[in-house]
Amino acid sequence: MSLPELDNLVRVGHLKAEPRNAQEVVRMLVMARTRLNDANLNKLSLEGRFTSVYNAAHAAALAALRWHGYRSENRYTVFQCLTHTLGWPASRWRVLDAAHQKRNLAEYEGYLDVEESSVTEMCALVQSLIVDVQILVDK
Repeated sequence: MSLPELDNLVRVGHLKAEPRNAQEVVRMLVMARTRLNDANLNKLSLEGRFTSVYNAAHAAALAALRWHGYRSENRYTVFQCLTHTLGWPASRWRVLDAAHQKRNLAEYEGYLDVEESSVTEMCALVQSLIVDVQILVDK
């Protein structure tokens, strides 16, 4: 399903148009659920739980983008596109974008400042993201 806003991102090189691959979308949703389950395991370190919930968010957001027939090579773009792929308001996807920035600090500078409340908030948000993507897929 082509979306004009995403087609504009293709024209400027931020996205690539690719035919929808339903099996890929399903696999990404399975991965998102598995990583969300990992994020809810209190026996894991807080950092490990954050990484798991971030990866769950990315997998689910990418599934939504792929369902619409697009792919991004930039992780942050999949979160920003949630406005168009799922109709999410900026107040929701910006939480995921902020998590992306924290993830980058951890990956590239070895610094991660995360609180239990942030991981809990992310888990709830990612659960709703997975539900919204599943609704999209089931249409």
